[in-house]
Amino acid sequence: MILCYFILNTGEPRKFDPKFRGPIHNRHCTDVICCVIFIVVILGYIALGIVAWVHGDPRKVIYPTDSYGQFCGQKDTFNENKTILFYFNILKCASPVVLINLQCPTTQLCVSKCPDRFATYIDVQASYRYRPDQWNYFKQYCRPGFNNPRKSVAQVLRDEDCPSMIIPSRPFLKRCFPDFSTKNGVLTVANQTTFKDGRGKTRNVTDLREAANGINNVLDARSVGMKIFEDYAISWYWILIGLFIAMIVSLLFLVLLRFTAGVLFWIFIFGVIGIIGYGIWHCYWEYDHLKGIPGSDLTVYDIGFQTDFRVYLQLRQTWLAFMILLCVVEIIIILMLIFLRNRIRIAIALLKEGSRAIGYIMSTLFYPIVTFILIAICISYWAVTAVFLATSGEPVYKVMANQTLCKYANLTCDPETFNTTNVTKLCPGAQCTFAFYGGESLYHKYIFIFQLANAFVFLWLVNFAIALGQCTLAGAFASYYWASRKPADIPLWPLFSSFGRAIRYHTGSLAFGALILAIVQLIRVILEYLDHKLKGTQNSFTRFLLCCLKCCFWCLERFLKFINRNAYIMIAIYGKNFCTSAKEAFFLLMRNVVRVAVLDKVTDFLLFLGKILVAGGVGVLAFFFFTQRIPVFAQEAPALNYYWVPLLTVIIGSYLVAHGFFSVYAMCVDTLFLCF
Repeated sequence: MILCYFILNTGEPRKFDPKFRGPIHNRHCTDVICCVIFIVVILGYIALGIVAWVHGDPRKVIYPTDSYGQFCGQKDTFNENKTILFYFNILKCASPVVLINLQCPTTQLCVSKCPDRFATYIDVQASYRYRPDQWNYFKQYCRPGFNNPRKSVAQVLRDEDCPSMIIPSRPFLKRCFPDFSTKNGVLTVANQTTFKDGRGKTRNVTDLREAANGINNVLDARSVGMKIFEDYAISWYWILIGLFIAMIVSLLFLVLLRFTAGVLFWIFIFGVIGIIGYGIWHCYWEYDHLKGIPGSDLTVYDIGFQTDFRVYLQLRQTWLAFMILLCVVEIIIILMLIFLRNRIRIAIALLKEGSRAIGYIMSTLFYPIVTFILIAICISYWAVTAVFLATSGEPVYKVMANQTLCKYANLTCDPETFNTTNVTKLCPGAQCTFAFYGGESLYHKYIFIFQLANAFVFLWLVNFAIALGQCTLAGAFASYYWASRKPADIPLWPLFSSFGRAIRYHTGSLAFGALILAIVQLIRVILEYLDHKLKGTQNSFTRFLLCCLKCCFWCLERFLKFINRNAYIMIAIYGKNFCTSAKEAFFLLMRNVVRVAVLDKVTDFLLFLGKILVAGGVGVLAFFFFTQRIPVFAQEAPALNYYWVPLLTVIIGSYLVAHGFFSVYAMCVDTLFLCF
């Protein structure tokens, strides 16, 4: 029926095989070599995960590590009750990022609580005899076992037995950070603007600013986060109800497209024409109204660049330019409608037929849930493997010296034999402290390569999951298209049959297409990494080259996604290998390039309109509900700290729900178009 409609309305002859009656069932396996490679890679990926899980230790991420390589807060250890990391001299740390991700060049100890007062070792030592309580408090921030307040200050600071000072702090990410606050716009610590550094100097708390950058905002965000969590806890079921409403509205929109696709499109088109026409009239009115007003006949060149853009609206030349531009746009739209009217009718007919096809195969609307689950599994496996790889290795210790000219600084060392070496003699005060986790074995040397492999296989698997979904949906809708009598000739379980065919015969072809896309995406990731690393460089040519490469590979990825999508449709219909299907799909589309462009834009517009309608409609309903403006449900609405938290969740979630349903619809339209 739809085929006859297209032929009659375009007036162009069509070449087709009269013996072809739909997706062929006498298929054979395609791209077998790629299928075998894909299976081997998956087995290797599983093996990589097992090896990473054996060598990795997530506790290295969960628990902070002191200078001796011991975890803070680990059960059945000396530090079981000491869950927080304390820095002897936080001034040596450049920023919180250094503190969290790297190693700050100062002694680090596990403590049970952060300091709550200002104190220096000099003052504590001087008052030890008549105020021992101060020493008892201060020594908990010294090295374990150190209890010699009579030791000279110079030796204590050289050997880093105790910190030179302690300042009021509070725990953040299980680390002690200065307890910053602002008082009348002035940065303070415990309401003080200065402190003694324990080395004979009085310093301003602004010296800690670099170490404190961003901490206050993050700490404030923590309280906001708790309130947001509370809002989710008491409104989650209302959010689910909102998403359910979005699902119902999306289904209704798809069903109604069968009857309203043409009306919606033409209303929008004539609406745009009317709005532009009004714009032309308004520009002419402003142009005529400014006639005779002093200064209105000046040109833009005469007044030059002005920061207040309202100045340009006082010029007749500005409104004349606007009027000419709108006239050009209006003429282009009208000419396109005149010359592309038949192709627009074809696109609208396809949209209507797509709605009818989904009406017969409703199960396809819920297939995106399968794709979502597969992608969620891939993301979870990748993330866990990446964490275990990052935490693989044994503790590596390095020499930390106070003297900048010490030749042994930053060299690896063994803490058990360090005191027997001559390093402490040549570099007084040098220590062998924990630096990071690593190793010298073959496995540890290639951890970076393993991380790249982890990322690459992750991209491959995600693209395969998407390809499997596209091929499955295409096979189901193709079986609908080629059914002579609908719904009698439609297979009993078209979606499951199509899924079985895709897995059984075309895993290799789907993996081949996903592999090509994954390679391009990995290159894009590497380019983004290089761009991030070279952001501070002054080499303009390098930045220009990177920008060009990023642009080219972005375009290449978009093109490959388009080709792959249509290749999977051809695979679902004819059962050929990936390269043959991609070639045939490409040339088929190129022979109908104008029709493809019109169909694509008309479909995109209507589906985008549907997404905005669903998200906006449900969002407005949620706004009135959560702000208690619906009298009937005023008592049911939860009391929230921030009503925008569930509101934004409902709006974004509704858009994603609509996108999931409409992506099936778009696949249906593309499949019917290629079948035609």
